[in-house]
Amino acid sequence: MSQETTYRHSSHPDKPGTGGKKRSTRRHRVLRRMRLNVAVFAALLILSAMGMGLVRWALLESAQYTGTALSRSYAAEELSNLTVYETLLSFGAVSVEQMLEEGSGAQRLSAWMEIYVQHLETVLGSGVVDPYLVLEGGVVVAANPWEGDADYDVRSTPWYQSALEGDGAVIFTNVYTDAIYNRPVITAAQLCGGSGAVLAFDVFPENLRFRLEAPGLSRTGSFFLCDRQGKLIYKQTAMEWSDEQVQSYLDTLIDCINAGQLEDSDDTVTDLDGVERTVYYTWMENGWLSIVTVPYSEVLEGFGRVTVAFSLIMGAFLLVLGVLTWRDVRVSTRMERTNETVRVLGNSYYALYRVDYGQSSYEMIKGSDYVRGRIPPTGGYEELLHTIGEVIEPEAYEEFVENFSPENIRQLVARRVRDFGGDFRRRFGETYRWVNVRVLFDESLAPGEVVLCFREVEEEKQRQLQEHKLLQDTLEVAQKNEAAKQTFFSSMSHDMRTPLNAIIGLSELAGQNARGMPRVQEYLDKIRVSSRQLLGLINDILDMSRMEQGQVTLNNSRLDLRACVEECAEPFRVQAQTEGKTLELSFDLRQVWVEADGFRIQQILNNLLSNAFKFTERGDRVALEVRQMDQGEYAKYQFVVADTGIGMSPEFLPHLFETYSRELRFSAKRAAGTGLGMPITKNLVAQMNGEITVNSRPGEGSTFTVVLPFARAEQEEEHQPAKPAAETVSLEGRHVLLAEDNEINMELATEILSMNGVKVTQAWNGREAVEQFQASEPFAFDAILMDMQMPEMDGCEAARRIRAMHRPDAGQVPILAVTANAFAEDIAATTAAGMNAHISKPIDFALLCRTLSSLMDKH
Repeated sequence: MSQETTYRHSSHPDKPGTGGKKRSTRRHRVLRRMRLNVAVFAALLILSAMGMGLVRWALLESAQYTGTALSRSYAAEELSNLTVYETLLSFGAVSVEQMLEEGSGAQRLSAWMEIYVQHLETVLGSGVVDPYLVLEGGVVVAANPWEGDADYDVRSTPWYQSALEGDGAVIFTNVYTDAIYNRPVITAAQLCGGSGAVLAFDVFPENLRFRLEAPGLSRTGSFFLCDRQGKLIYKQTAMEWSDEQVQSYLDTLIDCINAGQLEDSDDTVTDLDGVERTVYYTWMENGWLSIVTVPYSEVLEGFGRVTVAFSLIMGAFLLVLGVLTWRDVRVSTRMERTNETVRVLGNSYYALYRVDYGQSSYEMIKGSDYVRGRIPPTGGYEELLHTIGEVIEPEAYEEFVENFSPENIRQLVARRVRDFGGDFRRRFGETYRWVNVRVLFDESLAPGEVVLCFREVEEEKQRQLQEHKLLQDTLEVAQKNEAAKQTFFSSMSHDMRTPLNAIIGLSELAGQNARGMPRVQEYLDKIRVSSRQLLGLINDILDMSRMEQGQVTLNNSRLDLRACVEECAEPFRVQAQTEGKTLELSFDLRQVWVEADGFRIQQILNNLLSNAFKFTERGDRVALEVRQMDQGEYAKYQFVVADTGIGMSPEFLPHLFETYSRELRFSAKRAAGTGLGMPITKNLVAQMNGEITVNSRPGEGSTFTVVLPFARAEQEEEHQPAKPAAETVSLEGRHVLLAEDNEINMELATEILSMNGVKVTQAWNGREAVEQFQASEPFAFDAILMDMQMPEMDGCEAARRIRAMHRPDAGQVPILAVTANAFAEDIAATTAAGMNAHISKPIDFALLCRTLSSLMDKH
């Protein structure tokens, strides 16, 4: 009844005086809101003033940081210059010491001095330094003799005495006036070993150069460089002062610096023109002082304009504030519409509860028919959970109670989790449908309260489940495709290498029986060359395909880097002799034992050397240089492959490392290839965390530089010296079990081994190899050659079964994987199966015999 009465009264016309009371109440509300806005504005004004102060402080701090960094930059640049002088001086001192030890006289030293001066001018420029040599007896050898140097007692000078006392170290003097030239000079000197001679440079400060035009030093800023005694060495300033005035000014600056009066960002000094300046400085390692000064007004340039702009903004803000205050009245009328919108949003939930997790109670804002018929609008939260649990699917009930218990809600609020929930299935009548439950937290709620709401999401959930099923099916298909690709690569490698092994091996056998038939021998040589070329193309294509799939892995192990490079270069020595070219190999290594993938290193070098030999003619030179760039646990090694061949055009260089890219220019011959060698090389270098660069000009040749980082490995302990390369490996009388499913490869391997005096027992698959080994007497076989892909049982499974046999030779007999599978994972699989080594097809029978001999000797 009260509600009906209220509605009825609200529809009547206003009584006399009612409208005036409403307007008065509205004015009071406006005034209250204006007082609040004015208070907010005053607070903002105070905060803004504090902000302006912080801005000024930040400007000064930033300027101090920038100025100090600039002074450090100039200091570092000068230290770099001094290091150059030290290096050049040390180089000259070593040369003088060597010549004096050889008994060279003043004439030869004078001739050397002229050459040395030319070198210095090439490096430093003309007239930057004046070098001279003081022999033990005081004789001065100079490229530019001084006037009166014969009467000048050099040995009494402080720099000469300091050089003698320096025990071979390079010394630098402070600035002093030279007695010969009567001009400021800095002398750098070094004792030449035990010869007693001293090599010295006179460095003239006016020749010092700094990159002061670079961003950092403003037009009105100044830079000064002082020696250990505070004397001016170099200056760059727009101020027109005499040297005496500058020195006096610097003395004042240095006194302030030493007294700690220029430590803070707002500390300043006044220069001779009355300009207030900030000072930034850096002490150098040799005691010199780098000083940068900037006018204080320049540091705070623009701050005044910011202050004026801020005042205008605050005035405009005050004007806007008045407008906004009056607009608040209109905004309040819109709040009801907002509330209506919130109610509409609330209607999307079929149940809403306000939960006091502290008191473990609930208030039902909106409930389902089922819940409203069983519990009151307010009550204990445990009763609510129990009632809701009656219609939740049994599998989700315990998880629901655990996640929406008062204790867990308290933890969520403590972590400021504003929205928490999930999906479960709820029974509606006789069917289950998906429902989403949320716990919503916001500071606008009463302390200790959250909102618990339920929404039906059957259609949305079914759509999500279908999408998840689709994604899962897609992932399974992708994984199957990936496995199929892996199988394809392995099969391609095996299927293409197997016939190549027969072609290369049979051509080598035919060559051994074609002596005296030069034409036949020539044809066989061409078959072998073409087969090797085809093998290289196959390897490039397979490697590039695997790289695009991200399937190339590195197998790092301890190796002798020098031996690895020499092994890679050896075939190219033979090629160089055959083609009338010169191959030069040089090393500069301090740590030869590293942790690296030797196969990938050789692959990189093989691609670069092959490329060099392709594009060079008879009489050209190919050089391979290996140099260690630094030392430590992780050191960088530089590999340089240079040739004097036809080179590459500038237009082609940006495309050199693109897949299938080849130089299409006129040349004496057309080089074969797929255009994959350089992309493969670049990918391998990148995978090894290295970098590759190239320099080339048409007609002058090309230079490839590869830098790779390697971890240092412990040096191998002393061992028996390796057999000379020319020594013939003898397998006479050995007994080998050969497992091979290909008839031609079986015939080829049997023939080669038999020619080397080996008794061969054949097995045509893995199962047969296991049975023959099991039926033999212990130690009847000296080694087992095992193919990987064979019918009935593959090589890895056969190797594992042999190793698992309970007989004395099962764990000792050497097992070699002889297979066309040449990928890293295939090699790893053979090792995991218990095999001792891996020989790839096409078989290098000389390497096979050496490997067999080495393994059989160990066992």
